[in-house]
Amino acid sequence: MKFDTLQQGKSFYENYARVSGFDTHLYLTKKRKSDGKVCLKYYVCNKEGFRETPRFLADCKKKRPITRMGCKARITLKLINDQDNYVIFSFDEGHTHP
Repeated sequence: MKFDTLQQGKSFYENYARVSGFDTHLYLTKKRKSDGKVCLKYYVCNKEGFRETPRFLADCKKKRPITRMGCKARITLKLINDQDNYVIFSFDEGHTHP
């Protein structure tokens, strides 16, 4: 699938996530050193990864529930150099949570 802008790719994944029943967030952006243009953009499930220090073990005032579950669902948008368009480079729809 090809997108003219990154915003179109982001909107596509957010719509897919809404229909599938999960939320997304930006994980990583990589830019080219030559001109600073975004060449890769990763969007992931909001339950991706794990919290570094669990709040229930840390000495903090507000205890928060564990929300990150190591989910692997993500999309990677990659820049096509000769066309200035973005394509879906990788797409993983496997969730590790209900």
